[in-house]
Amino acid sequence: MFQLTDKIALITGAASGIGQSIALRFAAQGALVIVADRDQANIDTTLQLIQQQGGKAHPLLLDVTDHAAVKTAFESVVATFGRLDILVNNAGVAHVGNLENTSEADFDRVYAVNVKGAYNCLQAAIRPMKAQGGGIILNMASVAATAGIPDRFAYSMSKGAVLNMTLSVARDYVQDGIRCNAISPARIHTPFVDGFLKKYYEGREEEMFEKLSGTQPIGRMGKPDEVANLALYLCSDEAAFITGSNFPIDGGFLSLNMNN
Repeated sequence: MFQLTDKIALITGAASGIGQSIALRFAAQGALVIVADRDQANIDTTLQLIQQQGGKAHPLLLDVTDHAAVKTAFESVVATFGRLDILVNNAGVAHVGNLENTSEADFDRVYAVNVKGAYNCLQAAIRPMKAQGGGIILNMASVAATAGIPDRFAYSMSKGAVLNMTLSVARDYVQDGIRCNAISPARIHTPFVDGFLKKYYEGREEEMFEKLSGTQPIGRMGKPDEVANLALYLCSDEAAFITGSNFPIDGGFLSLNMNN
């Protein structure tokens, strides 16, 4: 079960954190993984990890905010490998701030990566998927898309947009054999989180790590591999009846916290 043998899977933000775990898991299940990221050094590391486990991967240096570059890159992938079976829209950035202290520059930066970047990749993927008779799209949303989280104004905006793009794409292209779903993680412990804590809570990293871990009723942050397992299921044939759905992976954050 859950085999992706010979599937061509393009994963954005695939060189670290959740994206890297998804790339490793997909490659282990037989996919040829396009490791798309803007960090060449981390791309190289991820390629080495995939190759060490006997998997297949191809590097793609990509800035998802550049519409023309994304279009060209996806066309190149299809020209090289003949098709694009799976797109995982995982690239993203975070921001701390409420409405009043979120600057225009911060808002634009979050929007450019999390919203426009997802749009760019969706639009570039949908045409070849339609032409080949189907495909699978998985978007990385967040619990912030559906819950009010303090000081996450711009980030919550962006992930709400990702969730609603998911629903729209799923509805518009279901007759084309394209499935589109979203995953909504709560806090997942990645290098991204460590960098986030250092940037916004320098000197209080350990304190804030414990505080953020405790917001999940299960008592800890999630692991990237746990998100990768869910992504694998949703992109496998075993999930063939699932589209237009959002899957929280949150240690009880939404269902338990929100009811208190």
